[in-house]
Amino acid sequence: MYIPLIIELLKKKNNILKRFSSQKGQIAVLIDPDKITGYREFKDFLDKVNFSGAHYLFIGGSSVTHKDFIRVIEWSKKLSKLPIVIFPGASYHISDHADAILYLSLISGRNPDYLIGQHIQSSNELYDMPIEVIPTAYLLIDGGTQSSVAYVSQTTPIPQENISIIERTCKAGLLQGKDLLYLDAGSGAKYPVSQKIINHLAQLDAPLIVGGGIKSKKDLLQAKNANVIVIGNKLEEDIDFLLDLEAFTQSSQS
Repeated sequence: MYIPLIIELLKKKNNILKRFSSQKGQIAVLIDPDKITGYREFKDFLDKVNFSGAHYLFIGGSSVTHKDFIRVIEWSKKLSKLPIVIFPGASYHISDHADAILYLSLISGRNPDYLIGQHIQSSNELYDMPIEVIPTAYLLIDGGTQSSVAYVSQTTPIPQENISIIERTCKAGLLQGKDLLYLDAGSGAKYPVSQKIINHLAQLDAPLIVGGGIKSKKDLLQAKNANVIVIGNKLEEDIDFLLDLEAFTQSSQS
């Protein structure tokens, strides 16, 4: 009698990862629960996101409390049909209200807490949760300013001109068994991960996510060979950028 349940869980296991892999130029809107002021304002924001053509909601941040994290996850589940993917900043950023979690290993740094320590703290609870866990090679790339992730993790981003180091680090992550590559220039970055880096790593046999510093149509076009492009701070400053996202998603699907 357990066979149908097992089959259903197996089907769900790689659902989001397969969606990531299915096409280039998908859009994820990154929501930092620390910056959500209230339900009404958040509903208005998500209503606009839902009509923008975005493909995913990423939820998380470097200094988010457990209470705020759970609150925004539950609101998002209620207000949007987009897949909810956790972008964890700490071991307690887990919830069975999400569809998946990016199980981030910060392999660009050498801080053991963000390579395995945080994972050990959450492993018992997460192991039994019915959500998709995606082992992710997470790299901080220099975006021209110190990001909150770099500050909290006490790690140094890789300079963008060191493409060989970035490539070798990504390959090491894949050889360790990671299913996904995530290159992050960080929140508030002056400039995003370069088109040259994206095009180079897009040739590897793994879906690629890029985020940080994407602020214009030009930035979107230069990142189009990534499977998922993450937009965060720009929408906090300019909600009308959702119109550019809508135009971009429509053109990438045509």
